[in-house]
Amino acid sequence: MSLIADPVTENKTPNAGEGEPNSSLKRTSESKAPESTAKKSKTENDQNPGVFGSDEAGSGVENGKEVVREMGFEIEADSAEDKGSRHSMEDAWVVLLDAALDSPGKLRCAHFAIYDGHGGRLAAEYAQKHLHANVLSAGLPRELLDIKVAKRAILDGFRKTDESLLQESAAGGWQDGATAVCVWVVGKTVFVANIGDAKAVVARSSTSDGLHNRTDGATPMKAIVLTREHKAIYPQERARIQKAGGTVSSNGRLQGRLEVSRAFGDRQFKKVGVVATPEIHSFDLTGREHFIILGCDGLWGVFGPSDAVDFVQKLLKEGLPVTTVCCRLVREAVLERGCKDNCTAVVIVFKNKCGEGLSCGFSEFEAELFKW
Repeated sequence: MSLIADPVTENKTPNAGEGEPNSSLKRTSESKAPESTAKKSKTENDQNPGVFGSDEAGSGVENGKEVVREMGFEIEADSAEDKGSRHSMEDAWVVLLDAALDSPGKLRCAHFAIYDGHGGRLAAEYAQKHLHANVLSAGLPRELLDIKVAKRAILDGFRKTDESLLQESAAGGWQDGATAVCVWVVGKTVFVANIGDAKAVVARSSTSDGLHNRTDGATPMKAIVLTREHKAIYPQERARIQKAGGTVSSNGRLQGRLEVSRAFGDRQFKKVGVVATPEIHSFDLTGREHFIILGCDGLWGVFGPSDAVDFVQKLLKEGLPVTTVCCRLVREAVLERGCKDNCTAVVIVFKNKCGEGLSCGFSEFEAELFKW
């Protein structure tokens, strides 16, 4: 996602030979994430991340893959990025399988996010460094989960991050902005928050047959979009912008320039309707959720939700590690499907070790989403 004036001048062609990702396609271990959010591998830190409050939860490295466990579930996750035909990479991402930082608690916490920058990378990097810590400090529950308290902590974390970002941008004289899609897994509960046009999609079994073999390819899966886009052209967002004194041009852009209506930063647009207030939804893992795909608008511009789920499921069925799956997903978007924008994806895989689902009211959540 970019401002209307952002140029596209660099063309990228596929590598010859074996069809491996081109040199600009970066896996998680190659990307420059800040120390506070970078995923640590066993080789980088020989200390076992340990147990999170009980013998049933913990994380570590198994067969070269970093995993986190809770109540019979394992989570594997990784990311990949490519700048497409843009001059520079303005996206940032977070993969934290142990996201407790120094916050004590019995509930395991994992965090994943993509920040899609526009007008520069500074806002995306700022949110990458500060949002999760702000959510924790705002009171994300770690002992006994309270859904309302958790959502309030996420809301307050977004607000605090944007307020401090605006102060920094004013002091530094920059006006970058960034959309966001974020996931927190606290115990067995998943929280999804977004602003702008970055998107999250969950792959969920349509029957309970997938509980024992989650990515065998035989289980029919449904792609469920977990987020709603916030664009100035949409009636609800347009009305809010106009009430704030802003205008939406005939091409659907705020003040004729900005396509999205919610974002971190964008200091010059904050007085005319741009907000950083996220929509937040939650659901419990039932044993039927196979994986979640997070992507910036560059990815979703060339992949439909069901298309992306089918693509990832096929690769997981082949037994490929999540790192390779991420790289191939982004490579497909950029080299095969012609994505010109920055392209970043995070894939979060849920693996059921005990073969039993967890109790959940996901159908109510799903019904709410389908009302949109």
